[in-house]
Amino acid sequence: MDAMAPGSREAPEDPFAPHNSASAVLDDHGRVIGWSERAREYLGYLPDEVLGRTALEFLFDPRDHATVRAAAAACERDRGWSGVLPVLHRSGRRVELGFRARAVIRAGSAREWFLVAAPAEEMLQWETDRSVLDGLFRRSPIGLSVHAPDLSILRINRALARFTQLSVAEIRSRRIGDFLIGPDVKTIESRLRRVLETGAPLIFTEQPCRLRSDPDHERVVSVSAFRMEHPSGGILGVTQLVEDVTDRYRARRRLALLNRASARIGTTLDLGQTTRELADVAVPDLADAVSVDLLESVARGDETAEDASGPVRRMAVHSVVAEALRVMYPAGEVFHFDPRTPQARCLAEQRPILEPALRSSLGWYFQDPERTQRALDLDAHSLIVVPLTARGLLLGLLSLWRARRPEPFEEDDLTLAEEFAARAAVCIDNARRYTQQHQAALTLQRSLLPQELPEYSAVEVAHLYLPADPATGVGGDWFDVIPLSGARVALVVGDVVGHGLHAAATMGRLRTAVHTLADLDYAPDEVLSHLDDLVNRLAAEQEPANGRSRGRQIVGATCLYAVYDPTSRRCTLARAGHLPPAVVTADGTASLPDLPEGPPLGLGGLPFESAELELAEGSLLALYTDGLVEARGLDLDEGLERLREVLSRPGSPLAETCTAVQDALLPDHPPDDVALLLARTRVLAPEQVVSWELPAEPTAAARARHLTEATLTAWGLEDLAFTAELVVSELVTNAYRYGGGTPLTLRLIRDRSLICEVSDSSSTAPHLRRARITDEGGRGLFLVAQLTERWGTRYTRDGKTVWTEFPLAAAAEGHVATAASLALDR
Repeated sequence: MDAMAPGSREAPEDPFAPHNSASAVLDDHGRVIGWSERAREYLGYLPDEVLGRTALEFLFDPRDHATVRAAAAACERDRGWSGVLPVLHRSGRRVELGFRARAVIRAGSAREWFLVAAPAEEMLQWETDRSVLDGLFRRSPIGLSVHAPDLSILRINRALARFTQLSVAEIRSRRIGDFLIGPDVKTIESRLRRVLETGAPLIFTEQPCRLRSDPDHERVVSVSAFRMEHPSGGILGVTQLVEDVTDRYRARRRLALLNRASARIGTTLDLGQTTRELADVAVPDLADAVSVDLLESVARGDETAEDASGPVRRMAVHSVVAEALRVMYPAGEVFHFDPRTPQARCLAEQRPILEPALRSSLGWYFQDPERTQRALDLDAHSLIVVPLTARGLLLGLLSLWRARRPEPFEEDDLTLAEEFAARAAVCIDNARRYTQQHQAALTLQRSLLPQELPEYSAVEVAHLYLPADPATGVGGDWFDVIPLSGARVALVVGDVVGHGLHAAATMGRLRTAVHTLADLDYAPDEVLSHLDDLVNRLAAEQEPANGRSRGRQIVGATCLYAVYDPTSRRCTLARAGHLPPAVVTADGTASLPDLPEGPPLGLGGLPFESAELELAEGSLLALYTDGLVEARGLDLDEGLERLREVLSRPGSPLAETCTAVQDALLPDHPPDDVALLLARTRVLAPEQVVSWELPAEPTAAARARHLTEATLTAWGLEDLAFTAELVVSELVTNAYRYGGGTPLTLRLIRDRSLICEVSDSSSTAPHLRRARITDEGGRGLFLVAQLTERWGTRYTRDGKTVWTEFPLAAAAEGHVATAASLALDR
């Protein structure tokens, strides 16, 4: 403790010091034979007034004589005495003084008594301080060391001596470096020198230290230090108090590590990222190297496998020793653990394994002897393996090694690793469950989208589809190319509001509905009207009967529906809340046509309008969803402008154009689904299409047969002539009978199939039925259905068209035979 100025109440000096105490000498009869100046100051008596008088006569109140005689007897018996007695001041007031009495032997065996006195309050305080000082060196559990200005040790207490394995006396004059390892010595001595130089105390500063007697175990101590000064101001040295706070430090570190793990693990629902976060948090606070291995089924997002001996996938590795990363299996490796390894036992028994000394444990050698030896060469000396389990499911394991840190893993480290792994396993399982659900939703979504688009005569197509970032969830974007009658094609792009399974399922239902409506050959605006009704019904189905919400509802969708006719080069489009398509001419001029914007699907009650464009051969039509032009946070106009710039590259293959659009507008992980459909228009040559107007009279069927036979012969399709003539005859006859007496139109198209169309002004729909044996008619459409690959009816503003298709690659003999047989039956 710092020495204070004399009289300081915080740290008083020795009250019995010569310059502080009063003294007197008594002879063997109790007479005063000596009296000091300080005694006069304390009691007011001059020497002449007390010398020769007995002390009992004037110094003590008669009431205290018994106490004084008892003290004198004790002094006689023990050759000395110390204590507190009341004495009388010259003024008559009582004064409490502390006394020390000692016998002094004179010549001739005469005895005298030497008395030293001081105020009782100062004596008691000093005695208390002496007992505290004695307690610090003898009984205190906190280490105490006193150092000279050169930092050599003057004295240490018993608590600190226990760590040195030397006695208190043997430590005197030694230095800190005699007991601690080098780096720790430099740290401590530099701090003590700073205290000596500045006088600023060191308070509860924690630092690691290793004893030379036990270098493999790191301790953490809390050090406080202060400078010792002489009352005159000279520096006597420095005193430090040292407390072993290793357990407290480790507990605090464990809590901090667990808190850090809770904050840093599970920031995403990506399985790989979650395992990497686990590895990053464990190093270096808990281990020098770590690996995270998941059962292969878990890594795929499936349910955990019943057989824990199955293959594992290394998901993450991390190490403070760079060379260790070349020894450990890399991330992504799939392998089996040898049954004799600690990892295999951990998986099989689902319990943690602690191997504090690897060199004395042969169990882990069997996985890979070469890698094992390389690991030992890197001083890997201790191992913990902890199973990763959550909700009763085994997910994998966490392996932790120590190499650079000399102390081996202990039971406390194992407990920490278990708590650490338990928290991380929940995050991993959440990521696994999300991966499983995301994969299921993604599989559903992809199964609902077209996988490969066939070749079409009307257009050349290419597409780009990218699912949203996994954190967002799958969406409801879709696209489609649907062949229609008359060599036409329907191009569709849509977007269901929201994300998740509901959005994907709703998208599938809408896509199916679009196919059905396309087969009915509805106009684009009519298709959207029917889809609007469907979305309203789907929304109504999701409303609970009790009025309580069941979660986020799909409330609408957008759609763009276009029909392109390669014979007329006309494209009819209608949109429901969707962005307009981009049209690029053959010379690279890109534009966004001004189309009527209908409301999104699901609002109901509002009409949709169609618009018609005439497209030159080689024009490019780009249909897309909003995720394409808004992915990078661009303003909508900026995104559309960038899309026009990318599309304005004439002559580029469509696949390359899709890639260029992706590179220019999309990040690596778009926040929303993206669908892009590119269609380059084609035109059927004039010689592939012929049409005639026939009068509504009985000779129309014969005229139609003749024209069909002549045209097919010119086209080199003589093998189909008989069948086609029969079908055309039936269609023309029906049109003549039920068409209302207006002229008929016959059109033949030679494409990938032979298309025969008969149009009239009637809107009466033909119906296929099976005639009875006794019926004289009713077999015409049945005959048409049997002889053609497809047939149907589409309606126009002026009436209807009945169409049929014949496959050109089919065996002509089979068609002829079938036609002949059916004609005879008829």
